[in-house]
Amino acid sequence: MVAGCAPLVMLAGCPQEQVGAPGKTAVQATAPAIGAAGDGSAEQTASAMSAAQAADAAAKAAKVQQLINKTEAAYRSGVDNYRAGHLDAARLDFDSAVDLMLTSGMDLKTDPQLADEFDHLLNAVNSLEMAALKQGNGFSPTLEAAPLDAANEVTFPANAALTAKVAAELKTTQSDFPLVINDYVAGFISYFSNSAAGHAHLLRSLERAGKYKEMISKNLREQGVPQDLIYLAVAESGFQPQALNARSGAGGMWQFMPTGAYGLSRNGWFDERFDPEKSSIAYAKYMKTLYNQFGDWYLAMAAYDWGPGNVQRAVMRTGYADFWELYRRNVLPGETKNYVPGIIAAIIMAKNPEQYGLDKVVQDEAVISDKVTVDYAIDLRLVADVTNSSLLEIVALNPSLLRMTTPRDMAFDLHIPPGTRDVFDERIKEIPEDKRASWRFHVVRSGETLDGISTAMHAHANDIVAANGLALGDGLDAGDELVIPVANAVANAGPQRYAVRHGDTLITVADRFGVSVEELRRWNHLSSNVVKPGSSLAVAEPVKLAPVTHVRAKKAHGKSSSHAVATSVHASSTHSDTKQSSLTSRQSSTSPKKSTAAKKQNATSKTK
Repeated sequence: MVAGCAPLVMLAGCPQEQVGAPGKTAVQATAPAIGAAGDGSAEQTASAMSAAQAADAAAKAAKVQQLINKTEAAYRSGVDNYRAGHLDAARLDFDSAVDLMLTSGMDLKTDPQLADEFDHLLNAVNSLEMAALKQGNGFSPTLEAAPLDAANEVTFPANAALTAKVAAELKTTQSDFPLVINDYVAGFISYFSNSAAGHAHLLRSLERAGKYKEMISKNLREQGVPQDLIYLAVAESGFQPQALNARSGAGGMWQFMPTGAYGLSRNGWFDERFDPEKSSIAYAKYMKTLYNQFGDWYLAMAAYDWGPGNVQRAVMRTGYADFWELYRRNVLPGETKNYVPGIIAAIIMAKNPEQYGLDKVVQDEAVISDKVTVDYAIDLRLVADVTNSSLLEIVALNPSLLRMTTPRDMAFDLHIPPGTRDVFDERIKEIPEDKRASWRFHVVRSGETLDGISTAMHAHANDIVAANGLALGDGLDAGDELVIPVANAVANAGPQRYAVRHGDTLITVADRFGVSVEELRRWNHLSSNVVKPGSSLAVAEPVKLAPVTHVRAKKAHGKSSSHAVATSVHASSTHSDTKQSSLTSRQSSTSPKKSTAAKKQNATSKTK
């Protein structure tokens, strides 16, 4: 576990990974200019330039060390919160540590020391995330196990009657995928039908499929992949975009590893493995590539799970390019032997819902959104403000984001509630681009005052007045739109927490923050109303961003140089090849009102 190294040492690496101290790199002097014989000006110039270079190097080293010190402090705070069980606070601290480096303006790629420090930080945070996930309480949302994960250790007895029944059903089952029934497939149909856990997992997977079905179907069709291979997501994630394998680091709806040439970007700001649309495009393209390689959909599925290099070697070793023959010859790992028949079983059952108790499934509503491409940092709270939505809704629409803000100087496709693109464009113009990562926006409600708004939004009344062209004596009308210059963005970041004092009870804390006791108990996983002085309580609903994973891919066992990317998409539990690869729809008919500043300006112009 990461805490095995002292926190002060962590970012500089464990002892065996120490790097040179900052500022110790030799400075290369500029060659002296050619001067007249006996003229000392050349030597003096070279000496002066060397001194200037040394001073610049020392200043840079000091700046680097200052950044590292700040990052270490944030990381240590995260470790302390992690050990105390305050996972939301730990997540904020770790995000802060990463953000300090990402927003420092220093080149993390070309500076060896900073590159090394950043790499150690990401791996340190990842180790804690993995440990938290294994304990079932990771920083990221708690997710339901995929059906095949739950069935991984199940042995299925042969059932001739069930096999015959399904064979009859297949005669009238319409599918663009080659369906087959045998004892292996029948065993999974039996599991999904008769096991309470198996049936519940499959049921919820099919419900969630409604969120993304049309989008995935379009991508499969464009790549020439059978439509029914949408159900591969049943095995991988149960259609959960933020699914994360704590063992391997594979993530997203299609369980891609952090490494792999799939056209998915991944950095300290976002991870496109968790983007439903972009990862689905990558899945469709990769599956078609595998089919082109093997000419068989079953082998392509096996290659997706185990890796094309492994499947190719199994075919060459046995001489059989047939999945079922490889299964019978026991040359496939157990996970892959379950993988293909399990998915076939899910397809058959989904195509015949009445026969398998799935006819009452009500699919979740499709996730739809407007999309705006931004190339500046904007806080998600501001996005929620200007679109009249909640922070939780914005976070849910952007499952690939690792931070509460979009990246700076990098294009990002930001998803916002449907019908809000125009109001977003109109309102965001009121806020300077360099302030969008900290400032807020507020539509005045009936009875609100300037002082009340400034207190609630951690701003100063004078700053609000200045930013909106108001006078201190001006009144506010319901519907007025205010730009809110937030003095300290950190004070308003993340889930709010409260340190319990002597005499506090859940009731008094709930009253103080305008929430219910039941919400406090749910957010803080409390079984009673008792709270201890000094403990930290979440007093607003915790926001769960995409999992932060920085797992390094293991070297694939037996991988040839000619198949550098020919590994499976996600890691097998028994083999060292690595797999690389409820929102309610609503339309906003509200047109943007003029800001208070604009109203004042118009009122003035009319009197001229």
